[in-house]
Amino acid sequence: MKNSDIEGKKILVIGMARSGVAAANALSKLGAAVYVQDSKKKEELDAKVVADFEKKNIKGYYAETPNSGEITFDMLVLSPGVPPELDFIKAQKEKGAEITGELEIAYRVGKGKYVAITGTNGKTTTTTLTGEIFKAAGRKTEVVGNIGVPVISASMEADDDTWLVTEASSFQLETVSEFRPVVSALLNLTPDHLNRHKTMENYASAKANVFKNQTKDEYFVVNYDDEPSRKIAEGCGATVVPFTRKEKLDFGAFVSDGRIVIKNEKGETADICGADELQIPGTHNLENALAAAAISYFAGISPDTIAQVLRSFTGVEHRLEYVDTIKGVRFVNDSKGTNPDSSIKAVEAISGKMILIAGGYDKGSEFDELIAAFGGKVRHMILLGKTAPKIRETAEKMGFSNITTASDMEECVKKGFELAEEGDTVLLSPACASWDMYSCFEERGEHFKKCVAGLEK
Repeated sequence: MKNSDIEGKKILVIGMARSGVAAANALSKLGAAVYVQDSKKKEELDAKVVADFEKKNIKGYYAETPNSGEITFDMLVLSPGVPPELDFIKAQKEKGAEITGELEIAYRVGKGKYVAITGTNGKTTTTTLTGEIFKAAGRKTEVVGNIGVPVISASMEADDDTWLVTEASSFQLETVSEFRPVVSALLNLTPDHLNRHKTMENYASAKANVFKNQTKDEYFVVNYDDEPSRKIAEGCGATVVPFTRKEKLDFGAFVSDGRIVIKNEKGETADICGADELQIPGTHNLENALAAAAISYFAGISPDTIAQVLRSFTGVEHRLEYVDTIKGVRFVNDSKGTNPDSSIKAVEAISGKMILIAGGYDKGSEFDELIAAFGGKVRHMILLGKTAPKIRETAEKMGFSNITTASDMEECVKKGFELAEEGDTVLLSPACASWDMYSCFEERGEHFKKCVAGLEK
């Protein structure tokens, strides 16, 4: 799509979170007749954003939807989390509107080379780590996408040499049509967002869009140890680069004699670094490191640069983030643990006994495997949010009854501190989204840290 194809088009941007606001502003700048829609009332949205829209002649439908009989759009740009099945979206589609998303539009109207990283868990850590490797290699790099920076904002400022290292969610990928990264990656696939996607098949299909336009000259990095991911790779037209922490490979990234190594198409082996040199804990982070190493290597970055960053990278905020130790009790913030599988990995990564704080918005997940993963490590579980009754019922059915339900985060932290013994960890890893009590997992994690800071030392 040329920028001239946007000029004069009637475009409705749906959802006024960060990516929606960025898309509306970018499309307006390109000369489109832009309209915005949000389920919130006008007064509930950021007043500066609304005022800026009005100055730019961007019409808003706040807490209402446009009538398809009165106005027909050329294009609808859906923010992540907006279901395409909404009636007014379907009505516009039937009248010929293209249904797309911010990631796709960013790719069409902006510049830059894309690395796209998706998967149920590990996206933020792997995307951040990959971005650090690209920066250390001296490449002009922007880390964007589901990680919090709208892709379109960066792509509009990018040039042909800019690398856009992109965390791509299933919501962003379900609306792509032309998007084509140089390197794509699928880290794993476990049940998540089933309240939206309905089935694992639909969820997997959205994730598979990350490589759908790639050719043999491009690379798709995939978790060989994860059977659903490996199965998806069978339909990929790109060069498939497997990574594994369990087996030795003739091609791909793997662990050999305790070392992270990569074998290329010629059978040449690049020794990266020792697996025990990583600063980020847990087997899941070894997988994230293998993925980042493979992505970077096949994007042409030297093994020495990759090794340098792997040895120094200490992780990302809200993902197994050490907060404080008070009277011998450690506090760890894993607010990014928004589904059961992610929280299982957190429980496995923590050594010693723990008090687990869990619960939040229900995305249609089941919690049996989380409870089964306790393995005697979890002394007590403190629950909050909408899923508290569901998790409690599952736990008690499975014979775990050391459970307290709390009304808010402050109560969770205080109770966790009371229950913990010296040497224990109080771990916030909710296994659920934050949307019942917080606007995002970052806000939840910050509140946890504030509550820890408020404890008597």
